Amino acid sequence: MKFSTASLATAAAVLATVNASSKLRSTNVRRYLSYEKVAGYAPGSQVTDHCAIDRDQAAIEAELAKKTPEAFENALRIYNEGGNSKSYAQVTLTTPLSTFIGAGTAILGRNAEGNEVAGKAYEDYQAGTSVIKVQYATTDIQEAYVQCQVGALTEADRNLSGCFAEQGDLTIDGKEYSYTYIPSNDNLNGRTIAGFSTGARDKMRVGCKGCPYEDFLYFYDYYGSDTYAHDWVTAAFAGDKTTFRNGNADFSQYGMDGKEQIIKKGTAYLNIFMYVIREFEDALDDCERGCINCNDDPVHAWDEGVCFYTGSIEGQDGAGDGSLLHQLADKRCADYKTCGVDGTDLEGMARLNYELFDLFALGNFQLQSGNCPAARDTTKRVAQKMYIPMIQGSIRYAYKMDKLQGGEKEAAEGAAFAAAVLPRIHAASPEAAQTIYNNLRVGASSTDSAAVKSAFESVYPALGITCGEMGGLWNEAKKSYYAGMEPCQDVSTRETETVVKNNNTLAIALGCTFGALFAIAAAFILFIRNREKRGEMTFETWKTAEQSAAKGMN
Repeated sequence: MKFSTASLATAAAVLATVNASSKLRSTNVRRYLSYEKVAGYAPGSQVTDHCAIDRDQAAIEAELAKKTPEAFENALRIYNEGGNSKSYAQVTLTTPLSTFIGAGTAILGRNAEGNEVAGKAYEDYQAGTSVIKVQYATTDIQEAYVQCQVGALTEADRNLSGCFAEQGDLTIDGKEYSYTYIPSNDNLNGRTIAGFSTGARDKMRVGCKGCPYEDFLYFYDYYGSDTYAHDWVTAAFAGDKTTFRNGNADFSQYGMDGKEQIIKKGTAYLNIFMYVIREFEDALDDCERGCINCNDDPVHAWDEGVCFYTGSIEGQDGAGDGSLLHQLADKRCADYKTCGVDGTDLEGMARLNYELFDLFALGNFQLQSGNCPAARDTTKRVAQKMYIPMIQGSIRYAYKMDKLQGGEKEAAEGAAFAAAVLPRIHAASPEAAQTIYNNLRVGASSTDSAAVKSAFESVYPALGITCGEMGGLWNEAKKSYYAGMEPCQDVSTRETETVVKNNNTLAIALGCTFGALFAIAAAFILFIRNREKRGEMTFETWKTAEQSAAKGMN
């Protein structure tokens, strides 16, 4: 199949744009393009393919909700194999490569309808290689970022419109090669939720410039496993026990109601949560201090972190109902009366998200300007705040189990939220962590929500969070906080109370002042009307008096 010189040039141009973020350091090219916003955040690089990881999470949740053995198997495959991010075709060339092909080399083929499909070499390939991976090109538009989504997705969710045809020719480095493959089996994915955990050792503890990353080390030290998130999820799928150093769980005690919660919260709040922080840390590893034109790679890593926090479903304004951490914060703010810019509302975007996205924008700027120390401080603040919804979830489900007759579903939710924050608590206070675990672990015989709340609150200063950020568990039916679940007291809540009190005092004072002025005005009007009724021209009399006074002065 022949491609024109213009077609090849176009494909090369597309891939040059697609590959820019991964090659900017070597080419020292600055970004000037404007990309679609991610829930209000303006990325400096193309990350539409990264944001799409939430589509895997949504697909997993959809299968789990069916609560059948077959659906759980589908969910497990999607978890391990993906379907929506970093899509590639594994094809067999009829004639082996005649020369070395480097990763990122432009490759052009056609789909089943004969339309051109652009891609690039997934990795380096030596001459003589017959089986190669071709990663599909992605666009800057999130809605149409890629048109080949297969992987482990169920047939109803697959999109093969932009996949290579079953057989045909690929143009690679100016030469044509015939190929064959099975589109339904050989269109795979290089980015998966499982991979966020299975690759953690080399990316977060021993193989990175800044290793070990502080937050990951909390979890490694507590659980005793680099793959703690993957271990948690796969044990839940299998109905087995975990074999951690601390925080073990026996998932054989749960049916599908409990396992659904354990798995879907584990994939998002264990696997993806830590990978978000990893991307921010990776950005810091690559940051070059004081260099304005050297930090495109760090900005790209930072953008990826924002994408993994937010996902694609939230949309450009953050108003969508996503499946990742952004959505979790919005859910919890409705429970703790911390929505809105001021954190006093019961709906809308969480104050936490407003604060985090301010920090995301700040970190982006700091990296671009080479202010690496400041970016490190920003990253620390981001990580601190990301634990807040996990704590809120833990306390909420502790209360449900203790006071509201929660069942297996609620117990599993509490266990999952606790698992996502226990290592951080343990680093601050092993005693507090043990209290929380004893009350929220899988199979806990009873739950003391007051003890759980108190244990969390005892480490807030060590975690760098405040009572005001946390809020209290709100009972909308009674328009008040649940008994014993009110916001705790620290400087943040006392300042809020002082502001509210001062505002109320000011309102009363202003009300009294305006009330008095209104009374005086009303009395004055009555006085004038009475004079006029008696035939006394009030204003005319004043005018005459003024004229007489003026003559006297002359």
